[in-house]
Amino acid sequence: MNRRSFIQKSSLLTTTLFVSLKSFPSSLFSVDGLVSGTVTSKGKAVAGVVISDGYSVVQTDKNGEYKIQLNELARFVWISTPSGYEFKTESSIARHYYKPDAAGKLNFDLKSLKQNDNEHNFIIWADPQVKNKKDVAQMMETSVPDTQKVVRSMGNTPVHGIGVGDLVWDNFDLFPAYDEAIAKIGIPFFQALGNHDQDYRLGVDETSDRTFQAHYGPTYYSFNRGKAHYVVLDDVRYLGIERTYDGYITPTQLEWLAKDLQFVAKDALLIICLHIPVHNSVKNNDDFYAVIKDYKNVHIMSGHTHYNKNVIKNGVYEHNHGTVCGGWWTGPICEDGTPRGYGVYEVDGTNLKWYYKSTGRDRKEQLDIYVDTLTNQKRLIANVWNYDPEWKVEYFLDGKPMGTLAQQDGFDPLAVKLYKGDKLPNPRPFVEARSTNHLFLAHFEPTVTKVKVIATDRFGEQFQAEINA
Repeated sequence: MNRRSFIQKSSLLTTTLFVSLKSFPSSLFSVDGLVSGTVTSKGKAVAGVVISDGYSVVQTDKNGEYKIQLNELARFVWISTPSGYEFKTESSIARHYYKPDAAGKLNFDLKSLKQNDNEHNFIIWADPQVKNKKDVAQMMETSVPDTQKVVRSMGNTPVHGIGVGDLVWDNFDLFPAYDEAIAKIGIPFFQALGNHDQDYRLGVDETSDRTFQAHYGPTYYSFNRGKAHYVVLDDVRYLGIERTYDGYITPTQLEWLAKDLQFVAKDALLIICLHIPVHNSVKNNDDFYAVIKDYKNVHIMSGHTHYNKNVIKNGVYEHNHGTVCGGWWTGPICEDGTPRGYGVYEVDGTNLKWYYKSTGRDRKEQLDIYVDTLTNQKRLIANVWNYDPEWKVEYFLDGKPMGTLAQQDGFDPLAVKLYKGDKLPNPRPFVEARSTNHLFLAHFEPTVTKVKVIATDRFGEQFQAEINA
């Protein structure tokens, strides 16, 4: 399917699957732009449910009724699904947005979950970034079954997923292939916009995401599960020149976020999902941090970098995830040596635990170790890819405890072997090994024959790796 016919079909989706306010004459939403309706479940009113058009944020009253004055620039109306209710999906893709009827009415009917959702899990997929059919085949053969297995291991615990951008690699014909992958995983999945999900030929920032919106709806929104409030934001700003963008959260989004958070308890677990890392790559991150400053339990889920890194800034924990695609589907690891994979998160009330799941590897494999020979000694390198300052990394030589390893920036040896050089990897030689700060080093005598490293995460769980020296 060529790009033009695909966009034409996408525009048809806009009129059937969800609300695109610019696709309809204003008479559909009443002359004065007012939309009203009710939120019910099993015929009973549901109070306190948040409805938004991306500009205004309102709540249903005790009768489950609401009214919202639409902004003239609004493209969608959506519901911030409340805790205790199922997410509305279509083949596992979140569909939390709808078309009002001709009288300007929009009613939402919610279905209760079968179990309490204070305990639930979620999965973060960053940068599947498929470019062609070969990439899709790899995703289907590796990432999908691996994620399916993890989901099955969770039993009856509610679980959802969030794709934090670069779902495809500038090839919008492959959005349906990504959708098929999500459908096979079989859990509700929400999407965030990545720079490779934008159409660089549709003008400016405000229009570059139209194809994405035709498939996945609004690029910023919120939802709830248990005592956690989830927010998805668009922090990719297209600058009007092909493939030129920066990290930026628009004032419109920040104003909306402030309104959305008015209805969220200050002690809630706040999960914010977006593509470009906030801590160092969003130009107006100070404005963003100011909006969330009253929340002390905030976790940001980002991607984009093709490496794995955990950063705590302004009291906010940012999980910058390694990629589903690894080295852009040319190798099994990211540029920092992190295996291709995804984040797995376990929520218990307002407490959050997590681990990084490497595709095709056991959940207990959380580090790789290497030994190389120098002139008159040997060197141990441990790559602990999901390290944060609460971890402890210790080593043992021939069974003798030697204490903690020294942390040092450097290059993962396997990443250097696979990716370093103008001709590597084939067919995408732009992939290069990248320096990382989650390496740990020690030097030892060449007489040592066995090396072991034990890494203990912030939750007290131990992971170990051994190698013959």
